[in-house]
Amino acid sequence: MTMTLHTPFTDHYDRTFLLETMMGPNAMRITEEMAAMLPLSPGMRILDLGCGKGISSILLAEKYDVTVFAADLWIAPTDNAQRFTTLGLDKKIFPLRVDATQTLPFADDYFDMIISVDAYQYFGNNHNMLAKLLPLLKKDGLIAVAVPGFIGDYTEGNVPDVVKPFWTPDWYFYSRHWWQTLWEQEPGIEIIQSREMASCQQAWDDFMACALAQEMMVPIMEAGAGDYFSFIQLVGRKVPLSQ
Repeated sequence: MTMTLHTPFTDHYDRTFLLETMMGPNAMRITEEMAAMLPLSPGMRILDLGCGKGISSILLAEKYDVTVFAADLWIAPTDNAQRFTTLGLDKKIFPLRVDATQTLPFADDYFDMIISVDAYQYFGNNHNMLAKLLPLLKKDGLIAVAVPGFIGDYTEGNVPDVVKPFWTPDWYFYSRHWWQTLWEQEPGIEIIQSREMASCQQAWDDFMACALAQEMMVPIMEAGAGDYFSFIQLVGRKVPLSQ
């Protein structure tokens, strides 16, 4: 985790607000890096799947003037609605409670893009999720995810020594190679980006200042486990299935 990236929108955002809303490595910073590589334009309809407290949705709405459906399972839509209204974004971001593992309450061919930041690893680490999401995209629509993972293909019995005292399967950390291989097995998608993200270290450093991180994540990082962490960006385009 040695690379850095200038993310001016996040750098100048209300730090107190971000510290209160981060649920993991700074999703606004990660979203800003990923969004800079996406063909976003005003008026697009975006599904932000697993939005948490909505800071990824806020960046998309404020910086790119898109309409965002901010979907999450654990954060109450009413709480997110209050946040978005306070920021004057109630006409741009629509909060919903959605369980991605269940039937999704959206029309086919509805979204220009689906984005998921630090959430897809929990529900998308299987062979079924892409096929479930792709029908929701318009023709040539994109799905873009950013997930935490490892720099190498470590397994349960083969993780770095500094990671071993902390690692559990519910981290859902995989390598970029693992994710790319999974996506390559889906015939309805063409992978157009697969990369390690430059904002990984900064995003984790941001989170370390949050009260939420103190008990669990700070000891992990102080032990040096973060040296083996990565943030992985995958972007795929919906393609027609062969007849």
